[in-house]
Amino acid sequence: MPENTFNHIYTSYYKKSFFFAKSYVHDDWAAEDIVSESLIKLWERLKAEPVEAKYIPPLLLTILKNKALDYLKHEEVKRVAFDDIADWHQQELSIRISALEACNPDDIFSEEIQRIVRETLGSLSEQTRTVFLLSRYDNKSNKDIAEELQLSVKSVEYHISKALKALRISLKDYLPLLFFFYG
Repeated sequence: MPENTFNHIYTSYYKKSFFFAKSYVHDDWAAEDIVSESLIKLWERLKAEPVEAKYIPPLLLTILKNKALDYLKHEEVKRVAFDDIADWHQQELSIRISALEACNPDDIFSEEIQRIVRETLGSLSEQTRTVFLLSRYDNKSNKDIAEELQLSVKSVEYHISKALKALRISLKDYLPLLFFFYG
């Protein structure tokens, strides 16, 4: 059998090449890919130009080294990207934890917020304000409000949505807390 056939190259060098690659990449699948690609590249090189038998192992080792380096550099780039994403997630999580720890339910009913709510509700039409107060402060259902004010349920829903929109705009800095109580 000629020494430059792919089968001969594969059977002669696969096992050693695999252990070499695996010793650096520490992953069986990656080592197999590196070895397969390297053996194919070696075979193509041998087809293109004759190489003395004594130079084949160093040539293969150079190809293996370069393929393994490429793999490891790619893994390093992935690791850095994952670390950056993990850092970003950690920072974002820390911000959420800090914000939640700083959450004081008493602040929701602070004088400033009560003033903003009063002013916002005061700027609404009488009917919108009445519907909203019956819904949120008296805890009446939309159906009960509709019967009491002789409106359709859709009209009640419209007035509540209109009031909530106005409050969202006025209280944008306090929204996460207010959605808990008024949403």
